[in-house]
Parts: sequence; C-alpha cells; structure tokens
Amino acid sequence: MILRSSAPSPFGRKVKMVAKYLGVYDQITVELADTNNPEDSLRQQNPLGKIPILILEDGRKLFDSRVICEYLDSIADGKSLHPTEGAARWDALTLQALADGIVDASILQVYEVRMRPEEKRHQDWLTYQSEKVRRALDELAANPPSLTGDLSIGHFATACALGYLDLRFDGAWRAKYPVLQSWLEEFRNLVPAYNATDPLA
Repeated sequence: MILRSSAPSPFGRKVKMVAKYLGVYDQITVELADTNNPEDSLRQQNPLGKIPILILEDGRKLFDSRVICEYLDSIADGKSLHPTEGAARWDALTLQALADGIVDASILQVYEVRMRPEEKRHQDWLTYQSEKVRRALDELAANPPSLTGDLSIGHFATACALGYLDLRFDGAWRAKYPVLQSWLEEFRNLVPAYNATDPLA
C-alpha cells in the first residue's frame, strides 16, 4: 500500500500512528505529496486535493484519515481502535470528530495567515476559528479521555490534535490546560508511535 502524505500533516500523522500501533506499518510505503503543486498526481488520486490518501494494492484510493484508519483497523490482527457496537463506538467516533474539528479549525487559521497578506487577513474569521479550538479544549480538559483500558481512534485523534497545536502554535495551549498536558504525556508513554511520528523530531 502507498500512503500519500507529508510530515507536518496532522491527519497523515494520525494514519501513521494508527498503522504503527496496529502493526501494519510495514505494509505501507509513505510517499510525499505536495498539496500546493498542481502537477502532483495527488489531485487525480483525490479530487479534493487533500491528504492523506491510501492507495491499495488493487489501485483503489481511500481518503480521508477517518476512512483510512478504519480500513487499517479492518486488516489488522488483534488490536482494534474502532469499537463495533454500543456506547463505546459512538463515544470513540464523537471524540475523533471533536479532535479532528480542532485540527480543521487550526488549519484554517494557519492558511488565513499563510495565504493572505497581513492587510487582507480577516480577524473575525481567525477569532471564530480560535474560539472553536478553545471550546473544544475546554471540553477535553473537563472530560479528559480515559487512558485506562482499551484505546480508541478518539485517543489517537486527540493526541494528533494536541501535537498539531504544538507544531503550528508553539504549544501555547499547554499553559492553560495542564490536565491535557499530563494526558498527552501519559498517552506518549503508552503509545511509542506518537514520538516516532513527531514532525518536530
């Protein structure tokens, strides 16, 4: 299988972390993708021009990270990050949606600054997105995902969201959310794949 991604991509990192944790990473070749390059075959592989994309051996192309992670779960032996029924399933998927939403809102802030000259940046838009992140972090800090028992895709998504805030916002969240800082350290100790996929390493 081929994974099209880039080192800084938080969603690509989530896929790589999951693949390592599930023991299927050795079945994957990671190929760099450049979302800004119209000549990159990425846009033929995913019409949305987004990463990550997983190209299967039969040529099928899977995206986005949620689909890819669930596929990797389906081919792994033993461990599973996607509960199949009951409250545990909906809790895991909702936690993943919350964490992915942090990343989405953070990326929009990054692009607003990166793609527009300073005089054309929309401060109300930046505030709107940063408030999404703040509310989501408040929710996570008030109800940190338990690391006792089985891990789920929601745990991995949460770790990747916090890691992306470290990467793009210099870890400013850490001063306000010591509970989440402790949570991430505990997750890091439980899942060596977190450090192994660190774009800052």
